[in-house]
Amino acid sequence: MRVRIQLLGGFSVSLDDQIVPVAAWRRDRGAALVKLLAVARSHRIHREQVMEAFWPDLDPEAAGANLRKAVHFARRALGAHDLIEQAAEIIALAPAADLEIDVETFEAAARLALHSKEIAACEAAADLYTGDLLPDDPYVDWFETPRQALRQRYAEVLRAGKLWQRLIALDPADEQAQCALMQSALDAGNRAEAIRLFNQLSESLRIDLGVGPGAQTVKLYEKALAVPSIDPVGLSDRIRASLAWGLLHLQSGDFAKAGQVGRETRELAMGAGLAREVGEASALIGLVAHMQGQWRELFRAEFIEWVRSKPAFVSNVFDGHLCLAEFCLCSAKGHHDIAASARELLSVAEGAGSVAGRGLASLVLGEAALFSGQLAEAERMLTEAERLYAQVGTVAGRVLALQRLTELALARHQKWQAGRLIHRATTLARSSWLAPHLLISLKGLEVRAAATSERIAETIREGDRMLSSGCNCQPCSMTFRTAAAVALAEAGEIEQVNRRLDEAERVAGMWNGGPWVAAVWEARGVQRRAERNETRAIAAFEEAATRFAALGRPIDEVRCRARMADLD
Repeated sequence: MRVRIQLLGGFSVSLDDQIVPVAAWRRDRGAALVKLLAVARSHRIHREQVMEAFWPDLDPEAAGANLRKAVHFARRALGAHDLIEQAAEIIALAPAADLEIDVETFEAAARLALHSKEIAACEAAADLYTGDLLPDDPYVDWFETPRQALRQRYAEVLRAGKLWQRLIALDPADEQAQCALMQSALDAGNRAEAIRLFNQLSESLRIDLGVGPGAQTVKLYEKALAVPSIDPVGLSDRIRASLAWGLLHLQSGDFAKAGQVGRETRELAMGAGLAREVGEASALIGLVAHMQGQWRELFRAEFIEWVRSKPAFVSNVFDGHLCLAEFCLCSAKGHHDIAASARELLSVAEGAGSVAGRGLASLVLGEAALFSGQLAEAERMLTEAERLYAQVGTVAGRVLALQRLTELALARHQKWQAGRLIHRATTLARSSWLAPHLLISLKGLEVRAAATSERIAETIREGDRMLSSGCNCQPCSMTFRTAAAVALAEAGEIEQVNRRLDEAERVAGMWNGGPWVAAVWEARGVQRRAERNETRAIAAFEEAATRFAALGRPIDEVRCRARMADLD
C-alpha cells in the first residue's frame, strides 16, 4: 500500500491516492497519534512517550487505556489494522507500506538546494513547502520544535535562492529581503517601489510600538527620496524617514536625540496637516519618556499644554499616548494614582472647553471605576467618554471606551450586550492606525462573550492568526491570551494551554506584578482544575485573588475566590 501524509499547510492522509475523509478523523486522539508518529524519527515511538505527551497527568493505567483507544480510532480512520503497528512497547506508523511524508520530501530537497545554492534548486525546494507544519495545531507542544525548524529551513532556502518576495511573505519584517528589493527597485529606477517597500516594512514593524527599520534600510529609503523624479517627494515621506531615525536613536539609548527628533517631526507633521504622523511622533515622544520612567510627568504637561493652547491636533496627540496610558493603568502600583491624575486633568479640560481632553480623562476615570468594582460609575463615565470621542471623531479612544463597556457587560453576565458592543468596536477599530492594539484585545473579549463552543473555537483560531501575523501589540494581546487559555482549559483542550500560558507569562512580565500577572495565575488555576489537580488549582486561585486584592480589583478577586469555593 502507498501511504501519503501531508503535514505542511494542513493534515491529510491518502491511501493508494484515495484521501481519507475528514469525517474519519472526528476522534481527535486518532489523528493526533498519526501526526505524532509522522513527525517522529523513523516514525516509531515508545508507548510511554505517547502517554506522556498526551496524558501527562494521568496514572499509567488510565493513560494506557486512552492510548489503546487512540490506536483503535487511528486504525479505524485509516481502514487498515497494520498501518498502526504495536510491538515490544513500540508504536510504528505504516512499517510495511510505501510511506511518503511531505515534510521529508521538502527536507531532502532543501538539503540539496542549500548544498548546491542553485537558484532553480532553491525554487524547486521552496515550492514543496506548502505551509507551516500542522497550522491547525498551533499550541500543541510536541509540534512546535519541528515547526520552527522547518520554517527556519524554508527561510534558509529562500535566502540562498534570493527569493526575496517569498521571504517577505513568510516574514514581512525581514529587513534583508526588504533591503534587497529596495535596492533592486532603485537599480531599475523605480523610486516609487522602493518607497512603497519601506512603508510596507515600517507598517510591519509598527512605529507606534517603538520598533522601526534598521539604519541600512533607512539610508536606502533616504537614497530613494533623493533620486530625481518628475514626482516630487511628499513631506509625509520625509517625516517617515525622520520618525525612523528617531526610533533608531531610541533603540540605541540616545533618549535626548530621540525626543528631539520626535518633537521636531511632530511640528513638521502639524504644519503639513498630517494627523496620523502627529500621533506617531507623539507616540515616539511618549516612548522616550517611558524608557526614562518619566511618562506620567510628561503626559500631564502635554495634556495641560495641548488642551489649553493647541486644540487642532489634540486628539491625535492623545492617541499617541493612549497605549502608554493603558500600560500605566495596568502597572504594579495599581490604577488609583492615575485615576487621581485623571480627575485633575478632567478639571483642566473642562476649564479649557476641550472635548477631546474631557473624553480622555473620562475614559481613564471610567476604567479606574470599572477596575475598582464601581460598575454604575464606570458605566456613566465610559458612556460619557464614548459620546465625547464620537463628537470629535476620535476612533481609538472611542473603541477603548466600548471595550471597557463590554467588560462591564460581561461582569453583569450580559453576553448579548457584550456581543453588540464588540461588533461596534471592531468595525470602528479597523479604521484606526492603532488597530494592532485594539483588534487583538477585542478578540479576547469576543472569546469570553461567545455563546457556543464552536464560536469560541473559531474566535480563538481568528485570534491565533492575528498573533501569527506579528503585527500586534504584545501588551494588548494579554486579553486574548488569557481568555483563550481559560476557554481551552474549560473545554478540556489541555494540550493547547501550557505553551499559551508560558507566552502569556513572558508578556505579563512587562508589568512586574500588575493585573496581567494575576490573570495568568487565574488561568493556571483553571488549567490545574481541568487537569484534576485540585491542590495546585486552589493555590493558583489564591495567588490570583491575593494579587487582584492588592491591586484594588474586587470583581476579579471575588471571581477567583468563587473558583476556589467550587473546588472545596
